[in-house]
Amino acid sequence: MIKETITLTAAPRTKSENPVSLRKAGNVPGVIYGGKAKNTMVTCSLKELHTVFVKAGENTLIDVTLDGKKIPCLIHAMSFNPVSDKEEHVDLYAVDMTKKVTTHVPVIVTGESPAVKGLGGVLVTVHDNIEVTCLPSDLPSGFTIDISVLENFRDSITVAKLVIPKGVTIKSAPEMILVTVQEPRKEEVIEVIAPVAAEGETAAGAATTAEGAAPVAGAPAAAGKTDEKAAGKEKGAKK
Repeated sequence: MIKETITLTAAPRTKSENPVSLRKAGNVPGVIYGGKAKNTMVTCSLKELHTVFVKAGENTLIDVTLDGKKIPCLIHAMSFNPVSDKEEHVDLYAVDMTKKVTTHVPVIVTGESPAVKGLGGVLVTVHDNIEVTCLPSDLPSGFTIDISVLENFRDSITVAKLVIPKGVTIKSAPEMILVTVQEPRKEEVIEVIAPVAAEGETAAGAATTAEGAAPVAGAPAAAGKTDEKAAGKEKGAKK
């Protein structure tokens, strides 16, 4: 498979150029360093840089054209505006095509997990990239994993299960988990416990208040007081 050549046009800049002014004009300040290149301050179009970054990420070689020369580079770091999320500064690492580089390559998930679809499991991405070492020309664009093999809860895919291209050395541990399936969370059921009456307290007693307090509405009068009133009425009738 022939890799697409991604290019970026850059222009040299001086220390006197204000980065804020450059950004207002639709450009992004940056620097090229490493390899055989000297540290060079550059600027490039925000629109073009954004398109290149979406395609290349940090693990795909790009040809940076500077003063008519092409410099193979990796996007080593990118700074973003915290409000607009636009690219604000770029670090471009000029690679030596004869020397190996160490970088991170993304993990690309494909397929559908039976444990997720049929059992309601939750797919968890533990790591979405892998550290590799290889010549710049051998850098893979990504590692594809098929999650259709995840049939049960706690099934997982580790680094050891990846197909590694020739010339690429994996730096990440073989047992490192990339994706796994967890059981769905169960809804918590809160049990309501009815209040327990104190020892010796009856239902009628629970409805009355402490001595001297106002009676609870609808509560029956104490049995002793009721009998006392009845006896008084009977005495009056005999007179």
